[in-house]
This record gives sequence, C-alpha cells and structure tokens, in this order.
Amino acid sequence: MEIFQIVGIGLVATILIVIVKQTRPEFAILISIAAGVIIFSMMLSKIVYVIDTISSLSSRADVNITYFNTILKIIGMAYIVEFASQISRDAGQDSIAMKIELGGKILIMVLAIPILLALMDLIIKILP
Repeated sequence: MEIFQIVGIGLVATILIVIVKQTRPEFAILISIAAGVIIFSMMLSKIVYVIDTISSLSSRADVNITYFNTILKIIGMAYIVEFASQISRDAGQDSIAMKIELGGKILIMVLAIPILLALMDLIIKILP
C-alpha cells in the first residue's frame, strides 16, 4: 500500500533530519524539501485521477468550466502554500511561513470573487 511508502519516506526523512541537523543543519532543510518532492511526485497520478473525476462530474452536471478551473486553481494554490509554509517552518522561519499563508489566503479570496459574484447573481434571480 502506498500509505506505508509515504509514511516510510516521511519517517526516514525525519530520522535523517534529526541526525544531520546536529552536524550540518543546512542539509536538514534540503532533506525536508527532497522528501516533500518525492512524496508529491508519488501522488501525481492520484491527483490526475481526482481532477479527471471532478471534471467528468462537472461536465455531467453542466457546470461552467470556468468555475471548475477556478476551483482547481484554488485547491492547487492551497496545497502549494501549505507546502511552502511548512518548509519555512522546518527552517525555523515561522514569521515567513505566516506571511506565505496570508498571501495565499488573499490570492484565494481574489480567485473566489467570480464564483461569489455568480452565486450572488443566482440568488438575486431566485428572489422576487
């Protein structure tokens, strides 16, 4: 099962980071990034499956493709922001991590505005 591979990579990376951090702390962050990239690359096929499934559902439900693309961008942005902020935290830079998260939240709000406007238009059309 893939979960055991992911957990194994995570645990090996954690042990390596703890050992390396004592002698060469600059390599600890590189190990963390490498482990994250390896785990992410293992999940690419699963991500593609999820995107294809959601795309199929949206086409069956006759949802505007623009909204679907926007939602995918928001989800992708959330994952990227989380990954980057965790790397910053691993490096001991909590303040930078918080700023990355704030920037991500603001950009997500900006991307969500067209969906909110469309929802408001739909509500206004429903109301007498």
